[in-house]
Amino acid sequence: MSKKIPTPSDPQLVHRAQTSAREAWRMFEIIAEFVSATEQLQAIQPAVSIFGSARVKPGEPAYELGVDIARRLSDAGFSVISGGGPGIMEAANKGAFAGASPSVGLNIQLPHEQRANPYQDVSHTFQHFFARKVMFVKLSCAFVMLPGGYGTLDELFEVLTLVQTRTVRKVPTILVGAEHWAGLVDWVRGRLATGGFISPEDADLLQVVDDPAQVVDAIFAHYHARGFAASPAELAREYAL
Repeated sequence: MSKKIPTPSDPQLVHRAQTSAREAWRMFEIIAEFVSATEQLQAIQPAVSIFGSARVKPGEPAYELGVDIARRLSDAGFSVISGGGPGIMEAANKGAFAGASPSVGLNIQLPHEQRANPYQDVSHTFQHFFARKVMFVKLSCAFVMLPGGYGTLDELFEVLTLVQTRTVRKVPTILVGAEHWAGLVDWVRGRLATGGFISPEDADLLQVVDDPAQVVDAIFAHYHARGFAASPAELAREYAL
């Protein structure tokens, strides 16, 4: 039986080479995004990220709650970071834009839905979700979750997983709106913790509040107890992200 020896013009080899070249170029693009984002955003700390539904409209309770919380955080000295789009993201940027500290939008290029809101003192646009999510974590000393859907849940459990595994330092993770979050919190405490899927203390990583002033108080209470500076071990883990 004669062997089939691949040649440089073999369609399969050509396809594999083209695919490898595209993947290599994509990695360079991601690295470039990290470099440019770090250069532009390193001075905004301390910062708090606010997440929530992109579908909430101005005038709705959740939107106005987002504006209120962001304004309080901004006046308390925190830059406020959102995803830069509509809904709760816009509310967060709007509140911070009217406050004393920077309003920051980490925008993403999407074929649908995403549009940059006009309330951003600092705006940075990403092409890749991965780079954007890493920067949210690296820049934020607290996370505030207003009512939202899959995207908000994705960000919430991303943060909880990183804290639980000690990949990053423990940071306040605050769920705003007991009515919206009650079912999830009961499931975490009842099914996950009681069933042994997480440790009992892991359930305490979540705080639920309704009062906007309590959001600011909870963040200051956390850092009053431990200080804002990361330990050398925490810094080493976070720079490894």
